Amino acid sequence: MINREVVETVAKLSRLYLEEDEIVLYAQQLSQILDTIEELRQIDTDKVEALAHVISVENVFREDIAGECFHQEKVLANTTEQMDGMFQVPKIV
Repeated sequence: MINREVVETVAKLSRLYLEEDEIVLYAQQLSQILDTIEELRQIDTDKVEALAHVISVENVFREDIAGECFHQEKVLANTTEQMDGMFQVPKIV
């Protein structure tokens, strides 16, 4: 069980000022969190395979094949800001 001294120590290290009611509330909440973690530790997970995701996820790749490309004039027709046949964008320093 987390007591008020632990909460006060963590608050001091975190440079937090806590009211009395907050100290009591956080002590209860942290104790509940640690109790839940302890319950989870008691579950036998030896035969459970580690997962990166709960559902099966795999990358879907396509073959890299050159296709039809756009003509420069057609692409630049979509902008009012162009210079020397290229998009003109704001300078970022």
